[in-house]
Amino acid sequence: MADVNRGNRPLSPHLQVYRLPVAAVTSILTRITGHALVAGILLIVWWLVGAVSGPEAFAMADWVVRSWLGFLILTGSAWALWYHTLAGIRHLFYDAGIGLEIDEARKSSWAIIIGSGVLTLLSLILFFIG
Repeated sequence: MADVNRGNRPLSPHLQVYRLPVAAVTSILTRITGHALVAGILLIVWWLVGAVSGPEAFAMADWVVRSWLGFLILTGSAWALWYHTLAGIRHLFYDAGIGLEIDEARKSSWAIIIGSGVLTLLSLILFFIG
């Protein structure tokens, strides 16, 4: 016969109860950053097409690239590029069977998060100094 107390049991843990491991979060972010890189690429391509299309087209594209929104998109794209690169390097190690233990995966996940932030800041510093 059917279980009549089925409604009293929890169905599954939701996000308020269950916390994703940092390795799962970095895996999800790898996919998101791969898609987010398109925004920066489109902005750069528009700027380059504007440069060869004429002074008016370039002025418009250059104004957007130099605006706070363009800076935000390009900075986010730089972070996404560094993040995606470091995560790709980690996956090369995973493919070789290195770093698959839970503790090692957690440490490498934090290394990717911190490393991408540091490399983005270093890129911005080098861009504005040079």
